[in-house]
Formats: sequence, C-alpha cells, structure tokens
Amino acid sequence: MNSITLNKCRFFSYHGVDEQERVVGNHFEVTLKVYCPMHSAMTSDDLDGTVNYAALYSVVEREMAVPSKLLEHVAHRIIEAVKRDFPTVTGGEITISKLRPPFHCDLQSVDITIAW
Repeated sequence: MNSITLNKCRFFSYHGVDEQERVVGNHFEVTLKVYCPMHSAMTSDDLDGTVNYAALYSVVEREMAVPSKLLEHVAHRIIEAVKRDFPTVTGGEITISKLRPPFHCDLQSVDITIAW
C-alpha cells in the first residue's frame, strides 16, 4: 500500500480539558500517514498523480490552530478535512502527542492514535 507520512510536525496550540491549557497553550507533535494511489506520479513524474504533502501539512496546521478540549476531537477534524480535501486518500492514521501534559509526571508525551 502506498503512503505519504508527515512525521512529527510540531505545533504550539491551545488544546486541553482544563481551561488554563486553552489559555497558556502547549507543545504538540502530529504524525499523519495517508494511503493514496501513486502509480501515475511514479510513471509520469507529475504531482497531480499523488497527494501534495505541502497541502496536506496546511490542513493539519489549520486544524491544529483551532482550540479543542480533546485531542480525539482535533484528530477527527483533521481526518474529516483530509477526506474532504483529498478524495484520492483511501485511509490513514494520525497520532497527536501532547509533549508536556499538565500534571506532575516523568513522561515524554501523551499520544492518541486514530486509524481510518
């Protein structure tokens, strides 16, 4: 299966259940993998035969800028935008990581992953 992956895109966004998180913000990483046909691009060397990963990044960036309480909600919005804006995408997987959870702990991140 052919795929394009945006690895560990970094954002400063305002997501969190606590109101304070939506005020002060936090650091996040997003990894998005989409499955799409690429045979035309492979044989023609033409961008129209694949998914433009710069445009895909713009979708992620736009949705990460909209504050939400839950990362699951952010992921759902990104998935729906990808499905709407890139009709050749047949599925994918998204992981959103909150790099500094707002509680005292020694961990690298909290991640959610959704496949579709």
